[in-house]
Amino acid sequence: MTFDTQLDAALQRLHDEGRYRTFIDIERTRGQYPHAEWTHPDGSRKPVTVWCGNDYLGMGQNEEVLTAMHEALDATGAGSGGTRNISGTTVYHKRLEAELADLHGKEAALLFTSAYIANDATLSTLPKLFPGLVILSDALNHASMIEGIRRNGGDKRIFKHNDLDDLRAQLTALPANTPKLIAFESIYSMDGDFAPIEAICDIADEFGALTYIDEVHAVGMYGPRGGGVAERDGLMGRIDIINGTLAKAYGVMGGYIATSAKMADAVRSYAPGFIFTTSLPPAVAAGAAKSVEVLKRRQDLRDAHQTQAAILKTRFKALGLPVIDHGSHIVPLIVGDPVHTKVLSDHLLQDHGIYVQPINFPTVPRGTERLRFTPSPVHGRSEIDALVGALDSLWSHCALNRADLTG
Repeated sequence: MTFDTQLDAALQRLHDEGRYRTFIDIERTRGQYPHAEWTHPDGSRKPVTVWCGNDYLGMGQNEEVLTAMHEALDATGAGSGGTRNISGTTVYHKRLEAELADLHGKEAALLFTSAYIANDATLSTLPKLFPGLVILSDALNHASMIEGIRRNGGDKRIFKHNDLDDLRAQLTALPANTPKLIAFESIYSMDGDFAPIEAICDIADEFGALTYIDEVHAVGMYGPRGGGVAERDGLMGRIDIINGTLAKAYGVMGGYIATSAKMADAVRSYAPGFIFTTSLPPAVAAGAAKSVEVLKRRQDLRDAHQTQAAILKTRFKALGLPVIDHGSHIVPLIVGDPVHTKVLSDHLLQDHGIYVQPINFPTVPRGTERLRFTPSPVHGRSEIDALVGALDSLWSHCALNRADLTG
């Protein structure tokens, strides 16, 4: 069998299972988001409304952010020119790290090119800093956390999702003098459910464990200044390492950890994913810093975001559509079959100008395939009406069940 034949077979398996991922070519227009233009494979262009974007608050088109990026670009040029330790640290990177440390009430923050890299690099480095470290990881943690934990060469335990009894039992089984870290997320992006952060911190205190939280789907959107769910609940001071992104609510690019000065110094000194990576362009760092600064005072955007998400879930429930509602801004609509999910997505795009990407295995378990909607303050009533109307007709057309899976 040739290599090409093996590649053909691997790709065909994805097609046969309805899991082959198709990239939708869209062009965002400044000031018009969530409206964009889709380029059809035949070259034609069609207006679409984006319902699956992670620019949760529309900050990717915020004028203050764009001005900051233009000013930095004009002042410094395109790239950073190197890694952080070889000519790639600029005043823009330091300013952004200071904003992030202030956001989370920590001594320091460390900037990475993405939150994926921040998770991977940090979690794979920690056993070098704490020999014998055992990481206890929630079963539904993001792939970046799983990869970092897998690669670190240390010991790990997987506890059942949000199951405090299982977490406690696994900690109890470890020797008391074993260094331990509990890794979890504040909001789990596929179902939109919250972690019991305070209870996990209580358990961590009891067993002398470090805490590591991924706030990627919460920073900018929760808490009085956008510090995340831990800030909303008054718990940031009890978390040892906070991971966040600049590519979702902040509308730019990059990831980071916020932690103690010693922890940040140790990670930056030992993590290959930090040491050997060219730093973010100064213009990107400048835009992200401005976005963090702006959202610290924009509670109105956070309130509008939650309102739009609640309205959309209420409209879905009124139609009997199987929406999961854990009270967060994430709106998953369970289809339960990869082929049907792809059919719905295709019809929404081609017939109604609505873009939402199918979510299939391995991102979610088989049988829970879904469309995941991410409403924002810039999704108004007309956009919601169009989406609800299209789904109502397509759900009936595809003969799908309307059983309510809320919970």
